[in-house]
Amino acid sequence: MNVLIIGANGQIGQHLVRQMQQSAELNPIAMVRKEEQKAKYEQQGVQTALVDLEGSIDHIASAAQGADAIVFTAGSGGHTGADKTMLIDLDGAIKSMEAAKQAGIQRFVMVSAIGVHHREKWMASAPHYSAAKYYADMWLMRSGLDYTIIRPGGLTNEPGTGKVKAAADVERGSIPREDVASTILAALADPSTMGKAFDLISGDTPIEQALKLV
Repeated sequence: MNVLIIGANGQIGQHLVRQMQQSAELNPIAMVRKEEQKAKYEQQGVQTALVDLEGSIDHIASAAQGADAIVFTAGSGGHTGADKTMLIDLDGAIKSMEAAKQAGIQRFVMVSAIGVHHREKWMASAPHYSAAKYYADMWLMRSGLDYTIIRPGGLTNEPGTGKVKAAADVERGSIPREDVASTILAALADPSTMGKAFDLISGDTPIEQALKLV
């Protein structure tokens, strides 16, 4: 399976590329926006696509040609303002869905944020971020694509444990970025995750088993 990773230079994206390189079933296509990021991945033998999410749907669709699935794990980052959040986390996500349709790709995995499907749980410090994630998720659910929406809790750089808690609603908690990447891989391999959206934190259940329970 060829997988276009939108946001491949992000911290989850980097884990994802590395894990896919170690997989016999998955081939990453790293979509990045800077030449130096492209050069870095090419030196690692990774297929790349140089595309800016603020550009056109056609450019994203062109990068997706030959892919069997798309993972959206891009984000504007905490150092930007609400304007960039809306352009990347919301509009960039929606353009990626439109590009998937244009390229004839049905499978789409979205990395969202814990609890955003409940407005009362939106981040008080950054309601625009929660809103962007919420409306991108809603758009995806109504897109007709074979979606999986993963809503991780607070992200850490601790080593992954391979064990998580996944459900439509879970208490707030944290999870290593490495385990989020592993969950994305497991979701791509598990057709039963299509049409599902769930919160994700560290837990006691092996990832593949946890996904069977959501």
